Amino acid sequence: MFDAEQVNKGKAIMIIMYIIPILFFIPLVAQEYNNPYGKFHANNCLLIFILGIIASILTVIIIGFVIYIFYVVLVIMGIISALNGTDTPLPLIGKINLINK
Repeated sequence: MFDAEQVNKGKAIMIIMYIIPILFFIPLVAQEYNNPYGKFHANNCLLIFILGIIASILTVIIIGFVIYIFYVVLVIMGIISALNGTDTPLPLIGKINLINK
């Protein structure tokens, strides 16, 4: 366990670090928090920060991939509609008119 004095002195900043994980460096550079308690929680916040970055990147990739698949499906549906000589509206976006008929 940690020294009670270290815990009491650093508790507020540690809670703030968990809310804003980018602040993980504070216990590493601020002398009053540079102790095992501060380093333990700084490590946890750094891990949370890295996980957040990875989650953000994966979310962008996955959502981008899904949108691209939807795009390809719409292109294929548009080609089929043009080949058949029909005016079938595309799903989700087919009712939007940017060009007047």
